[in-house]
Amino acid sequence: MTATGPKPTVLVIDDDPRMLRLIRLNLERIGCRVQTEQRPQDALEWAEMQSPDIVILDVMMPGMDGFEALSRLREFSSVPVIMLTAKGEEPDKVKGLELGADDYVTKPFGPRELLARVRAVLRRNELGHVPQSATISVGGLTVFPGRRRVEVNGSPIHLTPTEYRLLLELATNRDRVLLHQELLTKVWGPEYRDETDYLWTYVRYLRNKIEPDPSAPRYILSEPGVGYYLASDAAGQGA
Repeated sequence: MTATGPKPTVLVIDDDPRMLRLIRLNLERIGCRVQTEQRPQDALEWAEMQSPDIVILDVMMPGMDGFEALSRLREFSSVPVIMLTAKGEEPDKVKGLELGADDYVTKPFGPRELLARVRAVLRRNELGHVPQSATISVGGLTVFPGRRRVEVNGSPIHLTPTEYRLLLELATNRDRVLLHQELLTKVWGPEYRDETDYLWTYVRYLRNKIEPDPSAPRYILSEPGVGYYLASDAAGQGA
């Protein structure tokens, strides 16, 4: 989000009209365009037509809950998603991340916390669009930074924005061990440097998508207790 750039569009989905008004008010104050929806089905139809820059999605809603809405959204969009979860519901957070959420905020939350999360996600998304030209090839894995495209043995692989940013960071620094805190800071932002659960979760996502055998990875290897690296020979194994 920049002072001279276009206003980012945020889609907020929550069945509580008071919560929608509160979120809208705070997002508009920092220069966002805001679309609010109480019905997930209406929100999905709007998102498919309008392509928002970020989605804020409540988990607990009658009928179609946030998890189902996120799963349907991921069928046609990789837009960043922040989930709103109930206090202390750790399984909700894990499930949301596994379905492709980029972040979560626990209710009740203060406006500053939500806005900080929104800014961080938008910043990561902007960084992911920095044009680069050099193709990176490692074994059967090829990353085309200028096109934001990834292929394994010539077949395209769909990655979410966060998965792509993580893979690009590893590929750009192949054979170099990147510390957990370093990856979290570069991919998620400095305020996430201690959120190791995010990193572990997304490394698992990437391995499931690019590794021939995710249980015996060849590309994304770990230095236990230290960090991860992308092996240029794609011949090693690591957990």
